Amino acid sequence: MEPSVSQNRINEGTKLVGDITSSGFFRIDGTIEGTLEKPSKVVLGKSGLIKGKLVCGDADLEGRVEGELHVSGTLTLKSSARIQGQVVVGKLSVEPGAIFNGTCSMQEGTKPAVEPNVTQKTSLFDRQHRLKKTESTEATSA
Repeated sequence: MEPSVSQNRINEGTKLVGDITSSGFFRIDGTIEGTLEKPSKVVLGKSGLIKGKLVCGDADLEGRVEGELHVSGTLTLKSSARIQGQVVVGKLSVEPGAIFNGTCSMQEGTKPAVEPNVTQKTSLFDRQHRLKKTESTEATSA
């Protein structure tokens, strides 16, 4: 869903305690204690705090999170972000200055950088390729 279709906003000075399930976009400048599950995207402002569990598609965080983060898409930690807890992500972007204390793992199902059993193309400028070629040429010449 696009942010303009279904927006939810927790303003500064507002505190929600409990579990929230939504399919829309969330902007949080207040405090949530509990579980926020299934929003398409979460933006946590500098004054925002999440104590508990966040499960979402994408997240841009400037505030504090204490607990678990499960982000299937991209988690962006801005320079003012303070994260304490367990994080499972598809992709992670961290700006200098962000504080991250906890564990982080890439979500299962993400493509490995090099797929096993796939022959990689080698460049003419690849040193290892040139060395192997030189060794095989020397061996056939001898």
